[in-house]
Amino acid sequence: MNETGGVLAAATVGALSGRSFPSAIRNLRRPKVLPAWLLEAAGFALIFMVTRSFLFGNPVVHIDEQFYLFVAERMRDGAVPYVDIWDRKPIGLFLLYEALASLPFDPVIAYQVGAGISFTLTAMVLTRLAREIASPRAAWQAGAAYVLFMPIFNAGMGQAPVFYNLLVAMAAWGVVDSVKRPEHPPLIWRGCLVMLLLGLAIQIKYTVIFEGAAFGLILLARGFADVWSFKRLAATGLLWIGVALLPTLAAMAWYAGIGQLDAFIYANFVSIFDRGSDGWVSYWRLLKEVVVLTPFWLAIFRAPRMFDTLAGANLVGHRVLALWGMAACTGFLAFGTWYDHYVSPVLMPLAVLAAPALARATPGERWYGRLLLGFGAIAGVVVMLYQLNQHGTSRQYQAMNAAIAQELHAGCLYIYEGEMAFYRTTNTCLPTRWIFPNHLNTYVEAPAIGVDPSAELAQILASKPGVIVMRGLNKKLYLPNMDTRRMIQTELARKYERYARVPLGNKEYWLYRPRR
Repeated sequence: MNETGGVLAAATVGALSGRSFPSAIRNLRRPKVLPAWLLEAAGFALIFMVTRSFLFGNPVVHIDEQFYLFVAERMRDGAVPYVDIWDRKPIGLFLLYEALASLPFDPVIAYQVGAGISFTLTAMVLTRLAREIASPRAAWQAGAAYVLFMPIFNAGMGQAPVFYNLLVAMAAWGVVDSVKRPEHPPLIWRGCLVMLLLGLAIQIKYTVIFEGAAFGLILLARGFADVWSFKRLAATGLLWIGVALLPTLAAMAWYAGIGQLDAFIYANFVSIFDRGSDGWVSYWRLLKEVVVLTPFWLAIFRAPRMFDTLAGANLVGHRVLALWGMAACTGFLAFGTWYDHYVSPVLMPLAVLAAPALARATPGERWYGRLLLGFGAIAGVVVMLYQLNQHGTSRQYQAMNAAIAQELHAGCLYIYEGEMAFYRTTNTCLPTRWIFPNHLNTYVEAPAIGVDPSAELAQILASKPGVIVMRGLNKKLYLPNMDTRRMIQTELARKYERYARVPLGNKEYWLYRPRR
């Protein structure tokens, strides 16, 4: 029905019902009120789509995401992580990507859609948590701050924290709700649900164990306040630990069943402690990350003075959220590498704790929210544009992919340096289990991959790869393993010829094929 017909129909109905024509028209044009949660979700989804729109479909957003998607697709073909393709990420992350890659459209778009859904849901949970200590408007701003700030730390699309943060946020919501319920009979089973969420999150990133320990102790403190006996506290604590470890134990049992438990244990629990240090570089990263979080520090240190009250549930919720923040910071600081995307779990409690300072509406105090959201929006887009310039556009990628594919007549592709998404899009065979470039081309990984990198590279070169990809000499190398670099340069000079120089992002890559 067109608009004129709708007006006439409304007037007719109005007349028959005794209402005036203007009243009928107003009722026709008055929009239906949508549920608040749906409006929140739409707002967060819109922020995600607008600020990431120029990255949709790009297969080289971040090398980690390239790797997760590549492993997921090879798993569908029968590859077993840690056995056929080596890495130290938990199996849950690869299973998640495998599920996303199974959706009936472009797998790159699929995982990016999954990331958008996860961002939206996480922001909604954070908004609910922020309402414990702030107004609904300020709580929504806290959720928006999370979505806006994540790209600043190179977690704007499909990095692991984007997915496990949702599980941790849901667990935090369960803890906050539980501690406000004195002598609540279902506390044990609510604690089991919280621990299960954390156990699933641990199988995406093991550092979640710090938040898990904190949440478990907070829940036990609720039981202690409810005058539980020490026997009951101990039994419940053991039950919760068992539930949290259940997903990891299931993974271990599966690998034990196929005779690969040793490979699983080394990759998941041992190798990280063998990894070398990159020295002052890591401290420089930490300093930059602390400085970039300045808007949060300003808001958080001001926030306690912004509470309308510090009594009852408000105070209890704030204490739990503060403990969550301390646990997340401990998990970030514990391993000393301090890569930018490791900040991502810390952003959740920081955003929630900053919410009271965002609630102020007086002219002298509005700058808190403007500073936080404005800085996040601008800096997040700038960082993503910088990454696009670093890694390249989809058009550049397709040109380089075609240049590689045309020479893959025999032998496998081997990417010594560069974006590893080409393994996926050329559907090449693999010359090694250690396919992630940094495992063989950086010195920090040399003692932590379970083999001698030089010996492994010798076997790769002996297999006579059909195409080898190297960085050009126009950019500084990242923590190079000079032993393996000299080996491959010698082999290239003796047995290979460079057949193409291809730009990708702000780098040039040299493509080599066997001499003819």
